[in-house]
Amino acid sequence: MRRSYWRVGRVDAELVRRSGELPPTPFDTLFRRLGRAADHSKLWFAVAALLVARKGATRRAGLRGLAAIGGASFSASLVAKRLFPRRRPAAELLPVHRRMTRRPTSSSFPSGHSASAFAFASAVAMEHGPIGAVVFPAAALVGYSRVHTGVHWPSDVAAGAAIGVGAAWATRHWWPHGAGLPEQSEPPVDVPEVGDGSGLVVLVNPASGTDNVDPTAEIIAMWPEAEIIRIEPNTDPVKAMTTRLDQGGVRAVGAAGGDGTVTAVADLAVRYALPLVVVPAGTLDHFARDLGVDGPADTRDATQVGAAVSVDVAEVAVERRESTERITFINTASLGGYPELVRLREKLESRWPKWFAAAVAMPRTLRRAQPLPILLDGEFKLVWMLFVGNGSYQPKGFGAARRASLSSGKLDVRYLRADLPYSRARFVLAALTGTLQTSHVYRHFEAPATEVTLLGPDRRIATDGEVGPSGSRFTFRVRPRSLSVYRLPPP
Repeated sequence: MRRSYWRVGRVDAELVRRSGELPPTPFDTLFRRLGRAADHSKLWFAVAALLVARKGATRRAGLRGLAAIGGASFSASLVAKRLFPRRRPAAELLPVHRRMTRRPTSSSFPSGHSASAFAFASAVAMEHGPIGAVVFPAAALVGYSRVHTGVHWPSDVAAGAAIGVGAAWATRHWWPHGAGLPEQSEPPVDVPEVGDGSGLVVLVNPASGTDNVDPTAEIIAMWPEAEIIRIEPNTDPVKAMTTRLDQGGVRAVGAAGGDGTVTAVADLAVRYALPLVVVPAGTLDHFARDLGVDGPADTRDATQVGAAVSVDVAEVAVERRESTERITFINTASLGGYPELVRLREKLESRWPKWFAAAVAMPRTLRRAQPLPILLDGEFKLVWMLFVGNGSYQPKGFGAARRASLSSGKLDVRYLRADLPYSRARFVLAALTGTLQTSHVYRHFEAPATEVTLLGPDRRIATDGEVGPSGSRFTFRVRPRSLSVYRLPPP
């Protein structure tokens, strides 16, 4: 090992010497400025801010990049630099015009700049290949700039790059990537072609998404003959749409907005046996993403050729003393802490983006949560929260992210036990270490139906991110392949 160490040192010294012999060029100034821009990952934070401002894969790329930077910075600066102290190259090895004005004083090994740069680039490439292809060369330039300006040995940069790639890959442990899920297996179904929008009624939410971009003009451009019903303050758009459907002559219904808008129209589509046109225009668009619809153009192309699939919807019957209300959901429903989380998130959304408001609301909600005594299919349980998904979500644990299929015919039921000592702290620790599936505080099963009876006061249920009515008994069931949705077949 000592012989290998000295061999690497000789190679490093030779490469730095050759770098120092390069003639002066305008790139000398560029590399100094690039290194300063990457100090404390400022360059990557700026790029991430641009990516997060856009929806879809671009936003996920920015968020995953930030998560990877956090892991890389911790591993390189707080762990590796302390375990492997190393002197930086002597300033005399380079001409004066190449040297940094302020030379770092921390350990040379590994390069923290390279770790952050390659962590960000690798994470972005996982979510958005074309953007990753642009960011990777920038990361490589940042890495080389550390050698060009004489503050790192080449092996420092190589080690930092390896740490960065590893940190990006490690994010998949807590935030699974969509790639690798089985191909979607929803069965095809015959539906009418509505290429010009004839017979199509679309419910449009003009305030959907974090950008508050009204999708109405885009809807009209794609389906000029479609009828538009907009969600406006102090109106009941669902009632207006129901009235229009009762009049007849409608061949398909559409939803342009987030998951809440899609759920409302999906319920009508099932009731009136009409196919659904999904135009993703919300913040996260979970249903559209799992369906395989990346944008409005995908849906437009499907309506022009009449391509559609049959998918499941789920239903919960909320029982109160006087009545029972049935609610359709296409993604998830939950009891316990989650409805409180939604209410707190909605308060914070007036000042922050939805995703950030949710991140702030989660720890606050868990800290204030009260144990919920229930009968789950007749068995007593004491839980912090209960999650019910329409279909089998991946991964298992409370980081549910994706569904491989929307026609599994099963409900995905998960809950956190509250009858064990320090269960909330154990939950947080298991979630951070990715061991929730083996933790005693977590339970999971799949079934076509399940019943939850509260043994305390009535509680509210949350469905698809919206807080619903309160009740004392909740009966969940899946309605297999009851909804037809426009989608092109996979390539």
